[in-house]
Amino acid sequence: MNGAESLLASLLRNEVDVCFANPGTSEMHFVAALDRVSNMRCVLGLFEGVVTGAADGYARMLDRPAVTLLHLGPGLANGLSNLHNAMRANSPIVNVIGDHATYHRQLDAPLTSDIEGAARPFSHWVRTSAGANSLASDAVAAVAAANSAPGKIASLILPADAAWNEVSVAPPEVSSASLLSPPARPADSAIDAAARILESGGTSALILGARATRQAPLEFAGMISAASGARLHSQTLTPRIARGAGRVAVDRIPYPIDQAVELLKDVENIILVGARAPVGFFAYPDKPGTLFRPGARIHELVSADGDIPYALEALADAVGAKPSMAAKVDLDLPPRPTGSISPEKIGQLLAATLPADAIVVDESITTGRSFIRATQSSRPHDWLMPTGGSIGFALPVAAGAAIACADRKVVCLESDGSGMYMPQALWTHAREGLNILTIVFANRKYQILRNEMRNVGVKEIGPKASGLLDIDDPEIDWVSLAKTFGVDAQHVDSMDGFSSAIDAGFATQGPYLIEVAL
Repeated sequence: MNGAESLLASLLRNEVDVCFANPGTSEMHFVAALDRVSNMRCVLGLFEGVVTGAADGYARMLDRPAVTLLHLGPGLANGLSNLHNAMRANSPIVNVIGDHATYHRQLDAPLTSDIEGAARPFSHWVRTSAGANSLASDAVAAVAAANSAPGKIASLILPADAAWNEVSVAPPEVSSASLLSPPARPADSAIDAAARILESGGTSALILGARATRQAPLEFAGMISAASGARLHSQTLTPRIARGAGRVAVDRIPYPIDQAVELLKDVENIILVGARAPVGFFAYPDKPGTLFRPGARIHELVSADGDIPYALEALADAVGAKPSMAAKVDLDLPPRPTGSISPEKIGQLLAATLPADAIVVDESITTGRSFIRATQSSRPHDWLMPTGGSIGFALPVAAGAAIACADRKVVCLESDGSGMYMPQALWTHAREGLNILTIVFANRKYQILRNEMRNVGVKEIGPKASGLLDIDDPEIDWVSLAKTFGVDAQHVDSMDGFSSAIDAGFATQGPYLIEVAL
């Protein structure tokens, strides 16, 4: 058994059985070992950002890591933007990053770089394997690091000679689970303090972080809200929210800073549930950085790496809440709109047609600002957002979510500008036959940047600035692009055409793309 085979066997023993990969020369022994060590599903991405984004989507849906295979420092660099999103989403991921053979590093070959230095800002755990004999235990440690609360990025650097050398020492039979500690429960004093705040009067709000917006924790949050009158808010960008009929509604803090400040202006007490106190995405001239009112009382019930379900259940008990109190959303499907296309009508059509248990991956940016509110009473579904704000999120994450949950329809809401960061993901959608409906909103511009120009105080946008904000010359033909990658597609320019196209997309058991002209 060589080192690569030992590494793969150890990953499989620790329930890591999907590999998203874009390999190079230094990883060839790992690639060859895939044919000798069975049961690892291998998924090729044509760009490393697709690989890391797919691992993020997979982790968000299963709460366990896949492994990525990346080629040296430059390959890792290509994947960092979606590792940033994954870090902010608390997604567990194990990266295996190939490196030169140990004796070759000193020669400073063209692809030599400081891989550990590049990995650290985007990883919670980094290690370079010492040799073939250590790879099995290194894999155990990497999986344990990734699975530690609340979900972390582990990066294991694999020298080429460690992969090809023979293992001379039997690997230890250690499970990553034995290295894990359960999430820490908050102190009773933190729960009691939160209960006293809720009972003290004044307007209160619970800000729900990543693990607090799943269905079970939301039930307890809904009970607390009903018993105390506290409002429920999710962060602006949340990894995954359980939504729709039969779920507890949570009001998202909006992205535009003026709207967010207006929403929270009367909140006197903020209780953080695995979240941070809300702040603006960027700094703007003459606007506040924090979104809450000055003097608001802020109390952390539980940290992001703590036992969030326990904390909410304990707080519900402390305020005398009962399960029957939690208000659930009733199913209320709107009629399908007709006529010309507008963002409001698009939201209405999505609300009317989303299938039960859909997974919505949302990078619709400015077009989709109203979609979350519009779909609140749709059939039950999960909604995923780009938590770190790094662009090129949706198409790769949709791939990982579809592989994690092959029995569920994935709906990828993508803006045309963001989609062009990683359109290669469509090839993976086609190659793997993934059940993804991609809807591209084509306004032929970076509309969010036009809005941001106004937000930072620029009143007029001149021709040179416009040249950096518009993508209409030449126009991108998403139907042709999709078909090049093997995905069936159509273009629509009316709500009637969109309605027919979305039916076709939901009926297709595989990838399908709709380009919506705005």
